[in-house]
Order: sequence, then C-alpha cells, then structure tokens
Amino acid sequence: MLDVALPAACAGCGAEGFALCPACRRALEARLALPPGVPIGLSSATPIPLAQLEWCAPFSGAVRAALHGLKYAGERRLAGPLGAAVAARWNVAGAGGELLVPVPVHAERARRRGYDQAVLLAAEASRRVQLPWLPALERTRNTSPQFDLGRPARRVNVAGAFAVRGPSEAAQVRGRWIVLVDDVVTTGSTLVACAEALHAAGAVAVSAVTVARER
Repeated sequence: MLDVALPAACAGCGAEGFALCPACRRALEARLALPPGVPIGLSSATPIPLAQLEWCAPFSGAVRAALHGLKYAGERRLAGPLGAAVAARWNVAGAGGELLVPVPVHAERARRRGYDQAVLLAAEASRRVQLPWLPALERTRNTSPQFDLGRPARRVNVAGAFAVRGPSEAAQVRGRWIVLVDDVVTTGSTLVACAEALHAAGAVAVSAVTVARER
C-alpha cells in the first residue's frame, strides 16, 4: 500500500519505482569480488579486538545517498538492498560467525527516528546469511554524532558507551562468535566499543560488517 500511495524514488538517481534502482545497486557491489581484508592505502588495519572487518563499498555516491535516505529521511525500504549487500559481502568474505548483532543507536534517537537502521540491516542480512540476529547491545548514553568529531575524540566519545542488555542477551552472547552489523565505519571506534562490551559478556570472538567505509 505504501508503494502505491507513495512510490519510491531511487536514492541514487531519482528513478521512480525503486528505493535503489538496479543501476545504483551496482555501487554496493564495489568490493563483492575482492578477497577479505583491508586494502593497502587505508589508514589502519582491523582495529583490535575485532577479528575481522568487512564492508561493501566506499561511502560515496549512490551508497552515501542511500544510507542518508535510510538514516535521516525515513526511507525504510532502503534497508532491503543495503541489508542484502551486507549479506552478499559477508557470504563471500566472512571467516565465520554465529550470531548477528546490530550496533544500536541510543533509545531516544530510535524513538525520534521511529526505528534503528542497524536493526533493519541486521534483520535483512540475517535471512540471507542464514544466521540468527539479536539486538543484544544497548547504548548506555546518548553520545555525540561521530561525524562531528576528529579521530581521537571519536574513541573518547564512545568508550564505555555500550553494554549487553541483560541476563538473557548475555546468555545468548556467551561462548559465541558475534558479527556486528552497522551502516558506516570510519575509524572503527564504535565497533571497538561494542566488541569490548561483547567480550566482557563472554563472546569468544567479534567480527564486523558494514554497508560502507569512509576513509
């Protein structure tokens, strides 16, 4: 009914009828055929304690526009192609994992937005990688947006800002290899903070996969 009443317009090129048209979706396949690992030329390798970090495409062009549409314009239909891209990259490059866990926004931000974009991505990816997903983490304080901060300040901003939600979630995390799911990674500070919280709850390993990476 939503598609009939309010037809989607491609976030990348504006073509009517698609949240992200087939031509623009190809931007999400930029790294699909590449081997796992961080290419030469990026500022850092996989940040400790992450076991692996993968992403689908650079944070630019149609990919950037699609992520902005999902996060700030309420276009939930974009979670479909973006989550599918996450799954495709992980199916090609992922070394392993037992449980997908989205990187949460703060509860207040999720209420204002009406949803948490990482939850939508994890739910969509879960069906395609055939792994369960669980909103195991919560953001314990409303941190400043990372894009407003320099690299050292990003680490300070999110340090200790995540925790496993409760005993039930801790029991499901304990002894398992977790794969974090998020929209964009830059320095990896947010993923590191999440990984530390999961390790503290007994996870044996934590990897991560995102839609995009910003240099």
